[in-house]
Amino acid sequence: MSPAATQSFKGGPSAGLIGARLDRLPMTRTMWTRVCLLSLGGFFEFYDLFFTGYIAPGLVRSGILTSTTPGLFGTSGIASFVAALFAGLFIGTLLFGFVADRFGRRTIFTVSLLWYTAATIVMAFQTDAFGLNLWRFIAGIGIGVELVTIDTYLAELVPKHVRGRAFAVNQIIQFAAVPVVAFLAWQLVPQAPLGLDGWRWVVLIGAVGAVFVWWIRLKVPESPRWLAQHGHAAEAERVLAELEASVEAESGAPLPPVSGPEIPTPRGRFAEIWQGPYFARTFMLSVFNFFQTVGFYGFSNWVPTLLIAQGIAVTTSLQYTFIIAIAAPLGPLLGVLLADRFERKWLLVLAALCVAVFGLAFAQQNQAVWLIVFGVLITLSNTIMSFTFHCYQAELYPTRIRALAVGFVYSWSRLSVIFSSFMIAFFLNGFGAPGVFAFIAASMGIVMLSIGLLGPRVRNRSLEQISQ
Repeated sequence: MSPAATQSFKGGPSAGLIGARLDRLPMTRTMWTRVCLLSLGGFFEFYDLFFTGYIAPGLVRSGILTSTTPGLFGTSGIASFVAALFAGLFIGTLLFGFVADRFGRRTIFTVSLLWYTAATIVMAFQTDAFGLNLWRFIAGIGIGVELVTIDTYLAELVPKHVRGRAFAVNQIIQFAAVPVVAFLAWQLVPQAPLGLDGWRWVVLIGAVGAVFVWWIRLKVPESPRWLAQHGHAAEAERVLAELEASVEAESGAPLPPVSGPEIPTPRGRFAEIWQGPYFARTFMLSVFNFFQTVGFYGFSNWVPTLLIAQGIAVTTSLQYTFIIAIAAPLGPLLGVLLADRFERKWLLVLAALCVAVFGLAFAQQNQAVWLIVFGVLITLSNTIMSFTFHCYQAELYPTRIRALAVGFVYSWSRLSVIFSSFMIAFFLNGFGAPGVFAFIAASMGIVMLSIGLLGPRVRNRSLEQISQ
């Protein structure tokens, strides 16, 4: 470390200087291990998040829910189950997104995962629509907090030159949960092993994530940026020094000198996201999040039901859904090659365009091979959009308000799905799959305009540079 950098630590390291030290680190085994451990926690979160659509035929088969929704906001259909989850996600991201800024990334990562795991176990034993939706709502609160925390934690951990790739790897691991839950649903939903409905087994299997929580917590320390921001200078220095020593030993070469200046880091306030450069970013991301989920969850939560509406039998639709789901981790895998080579805003625009085009094509098919081909292409486009925006929105705010701001803008996506799930049920009932995908395509058009016109550049820029 340079003498100037060392001198600045006499009063304790700042989040800005810690950011400069992190940004110069090479991505060695230690760094990638931490990315993978955080992502493993996210794997179980995605499992819980995505089993909605895959167990839906089982919920209908058991008589708890109906495939269509009587009345626009009826509570006995699949749409109500989707809406209950996203109402919880909305509360978790909007009202509790700040807790990771207040209590630390590591602590909230643990608490939120245990919260939604416990609620999901209770939900697995419900026998009526009210109990099912209530506990899905409660689980959604924990999942919403977890989503914000992982994105914030990861953005603060990795150097600027690999943030895109790190988020891509993160979502490769997380999206690996999608084919897993699709396969389990295909095998179990039509059955009743040991007299217990197959959909209940699918839900309960995801609860094993709680077993890994404490192990992950022991292996991943608190964010040094957060520690410095909250006055824990000695702890921030200890965590970062240990990381630097491990990376230096693994790289076999001295670390590059620290080049970034120390930047003042006052405590953040909610009002700050509406001031200066953050106002346009908050508006842009709120619009983007409100409409991007129409394409993302409008397909992933409804694909088995959409296939059934196309005349495919329940068991066969689950088989097709599993084949389509195999593509979910492949989008972020492709992103490892693309993420840091191209500006993120334009990757988002391109992905949204592909969702619209491939969705409209999917709606016109009735042959298995083309349903699967266009289903795979929609899934690839959605997952590329997903890892890109998870990285992008976490980059646009400073450490002091990162979790709070991401929680606020992300909450609009949760609010959107509450209503769009009923809208999709309405379009499906009245206009079939073509009507659903016309609705999705229009939403993707708004996504493209919001990001293309208002999105700032972030490629290969430090978090501190972007936040200025």
